[in-house]
Amino acid sequence: MAGVQLQRETLSCSICLDLLKDPVTLTCGHSFCMNCIKDHWDSEDEKRIYSCPQCRKIFMPRPELLKNVMLADLVEELKKTRLHAAPADHCYAGAEDVACDVCTGRKLKALKSCLVCLASYCEEHLQPHHQAPAFKKHKLVEPYKNLQENICPLHDEVMKMFCRTDQQCICYLCSLYEHKDHDTVSAAAERKQKQRELDLSREEVQQRVQDIDRDVKVLQQEEEALTLSADKAVKDTDESFTEIMRLLQRRSSDVKQQIRSKQETEVRRVKDLQEKLQQELTKLKKREAELKQLSLTQDHNQFLLNYRSLSALSPSKHSSTVHVRPLRHFEDVTEAVAEVRGQLQDVLTETWTNVSLAVAQVDVLLTEPEPETRAEFLRYSQEIKLDPNTVHTRLLLSEGNREVTVTWVNQSYPHHTDRFTYVGQVMSKQRLTGRCYWEVEWSGGVCVAVTYKNISRSGSDESRFGFNDKSWALDCHHNSCEFVHNRIRTKVSDVKVSRLGVYLDHRAGLLSFYRVSDTMTLLHRVQTTFTQPLYAGVWLYSLFHEKSTAKLCKLK
Repeated sequence: MAGVQLQRETLSCSICLDLLKDPVTLTCGHSFCMNCIKDHWDSEDEKRIYSCPQCRKIFMPRPELLKNVMLADLVEELKKTRLHAAPADHCYAGAEDVACDVCTGRKLKALKSCLVCLASYCEEHLQPHHQAPAFKKHKLVEPYKNLQENICPLHDEVMKMFCRTDQQCICYLCSLYEHKDHDTVSAAAERKQKQRELDLSREEVQQRVQDIDRDVKVLQQEEEALTLSADKAVKDTDESFTEIMRLLQRRSSDVKQQIRSKQETEVRRVKDLQEKLQQELTKLKKREAELKQLSLTQDHNQFLLNYRSLSALSPSKHSSTVHVRPLRHFEDVTEAVAEVRGQLQDVLTETWTNVSLAVAQVDVLLTEPEPETRAEFLRYSQEIKLDPNTVHTRLLLSEGNREVTVTWVNQSYPHHTDRFTYVGQVMSKQRLTGRCYWEVEWSGGVCVAVTYKNISRSGSDESRFGFNDKSWALDCHHNSCEFVHNRIRTKVSDVKVSRLGVYLDHRAGLLSFYRVSDTMTLLHRVQTTFTQPLYAGVWLYSLFHEKSTAKLCKLK
């Protein structure tokens, strides 16, 4: 094979890196494809100097090119052996691929990794594992970059054991010494047990997917029934009011407007719940795909490492079945209008109240005004704690996870996919829906924010609160405050704010920041539409080496 590889390289053009096509040989001895060297010299026409791409020897005038018949015959002979030119680009290993450990020069993609040899092989170099009896019992798995993770760092042995006491993979010698008297089993046995647990988890996810599918269908039926009932009510109401005197035409219009308004409100409520269920469904399907992918992992150690990092399945945010009450929808409105038709004298007094009441009783959601006094805000106060799984390693949590401080020493938090790694930020554990109010005391430099959960956690400025369309932040430092959203900064105040109040009305799309003192001073208000649940967030940064800190206050 070495001889074939050498012949292939010898008969390749150094310009296109492929086998020579219509080979020509220059007087310096180097050979190229005729079209390749022509194109190269065409680019040098303006200089009227023609050179060899390999040795840079200059030719004047431009040499006449003649096909090298002997080289052409050799190339054809090589093609007949079915040893083609260099493999296609997609066969070579890229930055994200596992490369063959045996290939020299430009490496090909690995087809399999061997857990015994601790090496990865392309199709050509994998053949001994299929042919030689000595390799028949070797364990081949899908290409895996970090094969050295299977080697014990203490004893340089393959880790085929698992310590249940310390929840880590170990080698046989570890079980005799460092992990003596621990509960140890083979990695295969532990994989088998964890596989059963994973299968149960998958079954739970699948069941919840089925439940949500059923709930979505029920909600779709409810939406259709609500719309049909509203349409029928409008039609019946219109027919009834056409028989009434012109004096009642205004009332007819009023009833239709109320029905349509109620229809819109209730359909929106149904669609909002559908959207939330669909979002949970999407997350569950993604979780199912991750569990399935993990289940197919052939390397026991890698399976156990990845299994340990799996986050617990969060409880369902909704009941397993959407219970739709047997409402009559707008039928009562129709009956009320029919009754009005027979009691014309009472329409503008007592009976008209019945019509309005019938529309109002279709569960209209009342919007309360925004609080004004601190006592009114405290009615919506919520105890918020910060989530240790999201906190940056340069931040220290204290006071029962209500206080966070910048530290110059990395904290030994366990790895978690939710952790911020690019900037010193932390999110709340509780998600915020409905009406919420909380207060923050701070010093140094701090951004107090609300954010969607799917904000980026690492890699770029996109993960900073206020630097994307997923978060809204008030940046406070010394005697100045700025509101930041989607990288746009808005100057808010030049007054020192040491205690900040945040009021959120998720359904109304209202977010307000207040300076808390004897009175509530509005700093900035945002009116928007929130499409996901929100979480409180804090971003700490140090100014002039000042230790920044922020505390979520206990409110009575």
